[in-house]
Amino acid sequence: MGERNLIVPSSIVVAGVIVAAAVVYVGGGFGPKGSGNSATAGGGAPNQTQSGGQTPADLSDDDPVLGNPDAPVTMIEFSDFQCPFCGRFWQQTLPAIKAKYIETGTVKFVYRDFPISSIHSEAEKAAEAGECADEQGKFWEYHDRIFQGQDELGEASLKRWAAELGLNAAQFNTCLDSGKYTDEVAKDFQDGQAAGVTGTPTFFINGQSVVGALPFAQFQTILDAALKQ
Repeated sequence: MGERNLIVPSSIVVAGVIVAAAVVYVGGGFGPKGSGNSATAGGGAPNQTQSGGQTPADLSDDDPVLGNPDAPVTMIEFSDFQCPFCGRFWQQTLPAIKAKYIETGTVKFVYRDFPISSIHSEAEKAAEAGECADEQGKFWEYHDRIFQGQDELGEASLKRWAAELGLNAAQFNTCLDSGKYTDEVAKDFQDGQAAGVTGTPTFFINGQSVVGALPFAQFQTILDAALKQ
């Protein structure tokens, strides 16, 4: 990091304090419903890479996988269906990652649930709905449909989308209403916390944590480096 001037205009100092306060306020505390846990939600804003010390085997679990299961690089996303930064990653970055890495067999992409219920009231049920769709072999189609309709989340929409995609509606509705996958979603969340996840989206690329909805070029640098290891 380069040297900085020791004398900083007071207006910049004040602006920095205001921005810092805003980040703390927006980040807010979060945890499982009713947990009262407090942490800073990364929310995709930081362009941050750090070593998480986690292996793909530690974090993959039995969650939905996109791409070659034997790919040399595993990219795991901890995501929240109501998180706007997760929606941005899905819309702006994931298509390019699919085209260059997933569809060519070099990257395996794993999705794990990290619903931040204290600030995203519909995220938990949306995560459970994704699991119910996975039960019928249509997770990725449903995953895309949720992000397409992110601004109209709710149980009625979740059930309607399942029917639109050709899922067995009665089976899906029973699954969602019963809370069948509540424990599965909670396990994803707990695994994420144990790995150091504090906001969404957070990724682990061959065990290296990457925080935020970064531009494709930054993911490309990280993925290319992982492929050379």
